[in-house]
Amino acid sequence: MQPSHGFAFLSIIILFLSIFSLSSKPSLAAPEVEIAQAATAEDNYFEAWHNRGISLEKLGKYEEALASYDQALEIKPDYYYAWSGRGSALYHLGSYEEALASHDKALEIESDHHYAWDNRGLALKKLGRYEEALASHDKALEIKPDYYYAWSGRGSALYYLGIYEEALASFDKALEIESDYHYAWRNRGLALEKLGRYEEALASYDKALKIKPDYYPAWNVRGLLLHKLGRYSEAIDSYNRALEIQGE
Repeated sequence: MQPSHGFAFLSIIILFLSIFSLSSKPSLAAPEVEIAQAATAEDNYFEAWHNRGISLEKLGKYEEALASYDQALEIKPDYYYAWSGRGSALYHLGSYEEALASHDKALEIESDHHYAWDNRGLALKKLGRYEEALASHDKALEIKPDYYYAWSGRGSALYYLGIYEEALASFDKALEIESDYHYAWRNRGLALEKLGRYEEALASYDKALKIKPDYYPAWNVRGLLLHKLGRYSEAIDSYNRALEIQGE
């Protein structure tokens, strides 16, 4: 038997209503997607502030870098990278106690952050707390033994403590890992001078300047050593070069 036209029409109406009701249901997935996207945006936001701070530091804009790190921490107060970056900016601004507090905060959140341990050591040295500085650099090296910055920092702490042979060994270790680290070459020269090894010290300063010719502290100590050796004309040339660079 063929279905009546009325029945066929009613079936079409029912099908239409069922399709309409399905398409009218709110999507449960949409809010979850929006939340995930918002979370990602927020993560990128605090990371962007932090990364901005790093770039500003590289440009020597330490006040602006500090403000950027503070913005990152306002969004994510437990972001230890930003606490450590903040400490670095404060160090460059000469605020050593505050720098130390920032690195301590980073380490309170993440105790294995070798960068914070090393930079904590730098702040402690500026505060004249050399034994603590040495312990801080040693902690950084316990976590990351190939971190040449910490070997150099350790050497500086030992130098200030008057332990020149060990200081020299630490600078040599830094340079074994990174042979182009001009700062370690300069400080190696200082340790060699204290040991009375003047020609080797001069060679160390020259190596620092070969790597970074505009590193005026190396020109200055080179001049002092040449003066000590009675090579006065060469000493004056070194001082002049240091003054030229500082005046540029």
